[in-house]
Parts: sequence; structure tokens; C-alpha cells
Amino acid sequence: MAAQTQHPAIAPPRTVAEWITVGADMAGLSARLRAARSAIAAKGAPVYLHVIDEHGLEARIAELEAAAAVAGDAGALRVRWPLFGVPFVVKDNIDVAAAPTTAACPAFAYVAERHANVVRRLLDAGAVWLAKTNLDQFATGLVGTRSPFGAPASVAAADRISGGSSSGSAVAVACGDVAFSLGTDTAGSGRVPAAFNGLVGLKPTPGRVGTSGVVPACRSLDCVSVFAHSVADAAAVLAVIEGDDADDPYSHFAPGPGALPTARPGALRLGVPSTLPALRDGYADAWQAACEHARAAGHTLVPIDYEPLAEVAALLYEGPWVAERHLVAGPLLAREPAALDPVVARVIGRASGYSADDAFAGQYRLRALAARAEAVWSSCDLLLVPSTPRHPTFAELAADPVGVNSELGTFTNFVNLLGWCALALPAGRTAGGLPFGVTAIARGGLDAALAHFGQLWAGESPAPAGAPWPRGAPSLPLAVVGAHLSGLPLNGQLAERGATLRERTRTAPLYRLYALPGTVPPKPGLLRVGAGGQAIEVEVWDLPLEQVGSFLALVPSPLALGTLHLEGGRNVHGFLCEPLALEGATDISHHGGWRAYLAQRAATAQS
Repeated sequence: MAAQTQHPAIAPPRTVAEWITVGADMAGLSARLRAARSAIAAKGAPVYLHVIDEHGLEARIAELEAAAAVAGDAGALRVRWPLFGVPFVVKDNIDVAAAPTTAACPAFAYVAERHANVVRRLLDAGAVWLAKTNLDQFATGLVGTRSPFGAPASVAAADRISGGSSSGSAVAVACGDVAFSLGTDTAGSGRVPAAFNGLVGLKPTPGRVGTSGVVPACRSLDCVSVFAHSVADAAAVLAVIEGDDADDPYSHFAPGPGALPTARPGALRLGVPSTLPALRDGYADAWQAACEHARAAGHTLVPIDYEPLAEVAALLYEGPWVAERHLVAGPLLAREPAALDPVVARVIGRASGYSADDAFAGQYRLRALAARAEAVWSSCDLLLVPSTPRHPTFAELAADPVGVNSELGTFTNFVNLLGWCALALPAGRTAGGLPFGVTAIARGGLDAALAHFGQLWAGESPAPAGAPWPRGAPSLPLAVVGAHLSGLPLNGQLAERGATLRERTRTAPLYRLYALPGTVPPKPGLLRVGAGGQAIEVEVWDLPLEQVGSFLALVPSPLALGTLHLEGGRNVHGFLCEPLALEGATDISHHGGWRAYLAQRAATAQS
């Protein structure tokens, strides 16, 4: 085994961008990864519950070395593996194949047979998994202390909680062990720990990131969240893990616009609560400073009635949604009640007090409140709230474990119930030196626009409005033939990544076009046949090179990217279909393209 030494020529990397720079030197990357694993293994609990062993890491390094040899240069490497060599950790309710998943409950533990959807996507993008992290047991809590493995403290103050339930994942990034981490967020678990540790916490629109392979808290509401040091890093990770998940019935990826509709680009109407609960621990002054920061950036602060949102928030733990938590932990609670943390057992045990009638009544109440909440968007573009009202000490939490937890969800609990997205952002420090954070909240599907706002807030160099993910100078010409055409259902996947339309043209007369059965949205398959082929209409888009990897992650089998021959003798990359998938497909080549086929089908349906 290679010696586990630091590489002297490279400073310890901290961000995704820094790790990618390290990845240009395979020897340096390998040394850094070994050092990171060793440091994590030495720390162990309460932050880390399981660490990749040396053999597993060496196997992964060998895979990276092989990939680097095939790619030949750093630019080509990043096209295929946009997170090449970047280390990450995941909350221990997210499956990693052949590793234990405990959900912070040893009696519940099992060894995962395969990777969770998000882990598989990250590994396919070249990232390196190093460890599983601690959490509030069964992801039930916002405090980070409800675990038999101990309670991680905030990196800012040893006497203050780290926040939960994604406690270990936040601390792992905040202390610089890894560039990013995955948590989960049902009630705010991807936002509260970010605020308490000075991080960015990205919580996507429910359904944007598939949750197969994640131990559910509330399956209908759960989101996989991202912790990082910058909005750009968090967005880069989201770009890889987002997309449809065939094994998650709640997955419904629909790319939204990259910018908010506003009369003054960059100047937004930010909805802020007209009245706030008492902010403690220096947060009141920090909140006022954050509001001044927003005004100085040209935004208008619009007071909003927060009561409908507060009523929605109360439903999460005071309504029948707690019964969803019982579906996972209930059998263990009945069989072995002592296996659960006492507070977690008390919360989940309340599910027995709800009936099927209560479940429907809760849905009706939520629907009525959602209509009231939706009205907020008529007066503002985004919401801006403190991430939490305070930063409790361990002693304060011990004195009132349920009350403090409820207080921490004041500005977080309503977001998933309403199907919205949120981005926790650092906003300076209090007079006492504690990190303070705000959360920007947007309607569902506006994740990209939210990232653009976050980059401006944080003083990062954002992509142009409409293209929120960080852009690189070079681009890849990409020919699309079906649902990615302008105006069709999947075109947003290109627009959101900053792709621009270069031209509309046709292939050389070498192809057949087929309507694939059972695809949602409907898609065609393009097959090169040579003799007997026809020219098929395509659009060629310029896709930023650094976005190619995240785009590839969204391409479902049997479609794949290959080389397309265009009329005039040019070659570009484009969509092709595996021949075996065309059994039962309808040959629509005579239409000359997908749009013409759709138009003919629509006309037939109307006649």
C-alpha cells in the first residue's frame, strides 16, 4: 500500500473547487484522500459512525487512476467526472453498498445491498465516499443530540449544539474534513445545522432529488440536502444528484427557470415576517444586520403575514404526519422500546393517537393553509427569514428537550409541507462570536434561481441570471432530437445549465427515428442504420463543459450520448438509442423529426 503522507506542494483542500484542482495531480490527490480518511477514522464518534477501510479507499483510488489514464487530460476528465476525486460523507440514514446503515439506532442496523440513488450518482461523477455520519435517531429532531453515539458540538462553541438531525454531516464539512456532505431535511435538518456551523445548507424542492435508499423520516416530505462552504459548491453537487429516480415514487424532477421574474434584475422583493418571535443569543441584532445587507444589495424588504406559515409548521409535529415516522420505527418501538432514544420514542409513539380520520383532516387543513400561504408570492419574489431563533447550549436543551427542538423549527417546518425549496446562508456572526444564518425560500422548482440569489448574497461570482450553475468558458456542442428540443418538456435541463441554442439542422441521411413506448415524457430513439436511413431534424446546443457530467446523470437508459453525423459532414455529440430498446417501438422516420410526429399525432387526436 502506498505511504499515507501529505503532498507538500498542495495546501490542504477545503472546497470542491480546491479538490478538483488537486485532482489534476493524481499522486497528490491520492495522498490527500488517504490523509482525509485517516483523519476521519482517528476522530470517530460522535461525528463519524462508519469509515471506509483502507482497502476500500485504495480500490476507489485505483478506479480514479484508471479514469485519469483514459481521459488523458484534466479537461476531458471533468467532462465525464465533474466531481473527480472530491471526498464526501453521508448521513447514516443514506445507504452505501456493503456499509452498515444505523439511523443512529444499533438495533435497527443493516448492511446495505446497494447504494442510495444519490450516492450512486455522486460516485458515477467521480466523487469519493469516506464515511457515514451521526444524526438524531431516525432523523427525528433538530438538535443533533438524540443519538446513542454521542452529540457533536457546533464547531463555533463546544458548549452549544450542532443542530440536527444532520448533525455529523454539517460538522464534517465545517471542520474541513470533506468538501461537502449529504444530509436529509424533513423539518429543517439541512438548514438548522448549517446555521449553527457557518455553512451553506441547500434543501431542494421535494422530489427534485430521488430518495431511494434513504431511511424515511416522513417519506412524503423527505429531501436529501447538501452542506458546503459555498453556494457554488452546493449547486455543483445538486446538479449531479438531481433527476428522476425510478425507485422513488415521490420523485418528480422538473427543471425550473434559472432566474426570478422581476422588473429589476438582481433587485428582488424579499418577504420578511412582519412580526418575529423573540430572537435570542445575539440573533436580533444579527437579523437587523442581515436585513441591512439585503437593502444595501438593492432588494426591497416586504413585511408579510407569517401566521399561515406558522400554522403549516405546526402541522408537522402536532398533526398526523408524525404517523409517517411510525411506519419505519414503530415495529422496533413495539418490540424493543428501550432501543430508541427516549425523546424519539416519545415523539414517534404519539402516532398511536392519530386515526385515519385525523390523517385526512390534516390533509384538508394543509390544503386550506397552502392556499393562504401561496398568496405571499403575489407581493414578494423570495422569503427571507432567520434560519433559527437562537443557538441553544447543551444545558438549555437538557432542561427542555422538546420545547427547544420545537423552537428551532419555527422558520423551517413549513417548507416541505408546502413543496417549496430553501437555501440556508451564512450571515455573519453575533456580537458574542456565534455564527448567524438566514434562509432564503422560494416556490417549488425555483432551486436554480435560489442558487443564483444565494451566490449574490454570499459575494460569490454567480453565473448570469438564467444560468445559475457555475459556467466554464468551453462548451460542448450537443445535438438533441426529442424531449430536449426548444419548448418541449425536458428543455429546461439544458437551459438551467446555461446551454444556448446554436442552430437547428438535420442529421446526415443515416438514421431512423422511433417513438419509444412507455416513456414519460414521451421520447424518441435515434438509431444509426447507414443505408436506408433518413435525415432527421435536430437542434444543436452549446452545453458548458463543466455541466456535461450533471447532464449525463439525467439521461435515462436506453438513451445515451454518442457521435452524430450532421448534414454537410460535421460530427457532434448527441442522443442515440440502444438497438435492443427498439423492440415494439414505432418507426416514425418518415416524419423527418420529433416535432412533426407530435404535430401529426395531435392533429389525429383532434380529428
